[in-house]
Amino acid sequence: MNISDKLRALLHMTESMCVLTGAGISAESGVETFRGSNGLWSKLKPEELANFDAFMRNPELVWEWYNYRKTLIHDVKPNPGHYALARMQELVSDFTLVTQNIDNLHIRAGSKNVLELHGNIERSYCIDCGKFAADVEVSSENKVPHCPTCNGIIRPDIVWFGEMLPEGVFEAAAKAANRCELFLTVGTSAVVYPAASLPLIARKNGAYVVEINMERTEISHNVHETLLGKAGEILPQLVKVKEE
Repeated sequence: MNISDKLRALLHMTESMCVLTGAGISAESGVETFRGSNGLWSKLKPEELANFDAFMRNPELVWEWYNYRKTLIHDVKPNPGHYALARMQELVSDFTLVTQNIDNLHIRAGSKNVLELHGNIERSYCIDCGKFAADVEVSSENKVPHCPTCNGIIRPDIVWFGEMLPEGVFEAAAKAANRCELFLTVGTSAVVYPAASLPLIARKNGAYVVEINMERTEISHNVHETLLGKAGEILPQLVKVKEE
């Protein structure tokens, strides 16, 4: 992999970095894509499961699906790309990690204060009182968990189709993109808004924008540099340059 002299110099000197990650970095850990291709779930459209109306119509089915996904994610581990970003946070004084992923792998790798645009599959909350619930268990006896405080139905803390992003999260991400000197977009096709606007915000405000992906994407023509390959191989190399 050829790192440009410009990027190498920026890595040495920058004290302000913002990183946006997408499904590509999780795929390297073995996290299945949204639909997967197995059994019942391949016959159902995501829109039929990941929206509030579907949840209220059949909470048992939606919880069964999310429990299945949680089981799959529990069996995978953060990869070198996740660990490299956790290390980069220690090396850059103003570092912001923004992710579109819900798999909790960044946090498991040691990253702090991650801005999760689409929620986290490890968290849940009550739709009535809003209280967060930890260690929600779904079983044949308890197919739909209820809040111990008000007995309301508990739902996964995931942003579903048609829902707003968590309050203040995108705003914080946009501020980080606005002030950073170096912006990395990693493993994302950069077509889902508003996340896709972050590298554009960064570039407009003078940041050097680098794309890391297995192939070129729709945003490739709007970045300064594209590094093609696995995030788990490229990000550790960038950390090494920063540590020089």
